[in-house]
Formats: sequence, C-alpha cells, structure tokens
Amino acid sequence: TTELWLDFLAIRLDYKKAEGIDFVINLVTPDNGEEYVVELSNATLTNILGFQAKDADLTVTIDRADLVPTMLGAISFDDQIKAGKAKLVGDRKPYDQLKTMLVQFDMGFEILPGTGAKDLTPANQAFAQEPPTIDSLTD
Repeated sequence: TTELWLDFLAIRLDYKKAEGIDFVINLVTPDNGEEYVVELSNATLTNILGFQAKDADLTVTIDRADLVPTMLGAISFDDQIKAGKAKLVGDRKPYDQLKTMLVQFDMGFEILPGTGAKDLTPANQAFAQEPPTIDSLTD
C-alpha cells in the first residue's frame, strides 16, 4: 500500500541528516483518490492518510498506478517527474532534502558471524529499495 511505502521511507530516514529540518508535503494519487500529509519534524517522518495540510511546503501529485514502479525500484521518482507523471507544486526543496536523507539498506548483512553475502546494496535510487534476489539468499 502507499501507506506502507511511506512508512518504509520513514524507517529508512537517517535521523542525523534530518536533525533541524522540518517540512510538510501533501501527496495525492488521483486515480485511486488517496491523499496523505507527510511531515518531517524532530528527525521523524510521519504520514497521515486522508488529510492534506493547508500550509504544505510542497504538493506531489502522481497516479498510484505510476507510483507502483517507483515503489518497486523499477523507475526513479526523478524519472517520473521528467516524464510528467509526477507533478510538484510549491517548494521543491523538501523533496530534494528527503532524497538525501534516505539510507539504502545492505541486503547482504550477516545474520550470524561469517554468513554475510557480498554487498547487495542497490544503486542509489532514493525512494526505492530493491528486493533480495533468490541467489543472494542461497550464497
């Protein structure tokens, strides 16, 4: 769901990079009628379904159908903007800041000492986290 994806972005937030930065972003997916307010404050990213902030710094509009490939890491959000599928209205700075605050998880981490696979950290696509491959689970 869109809500789980936004929660996942919050998990990936590097609080050290977010310290002292506050913004409010409205996210609208018109094809399914979803609206979210996404707020960064106190180095914490939160979202609320069904609300829009009147004083948002930025409003992002993208069809949910177009958001899915971005959520799956198949296309970057910047490419969606360039293609005209995502529209930004307002101050773009919060979007650019958020991209730099997200951590890419290393999918080759060690569960037990000596069991770590090669570095499987995906190429940096700020809003995507690629799933592990079958090969990485058996290495």
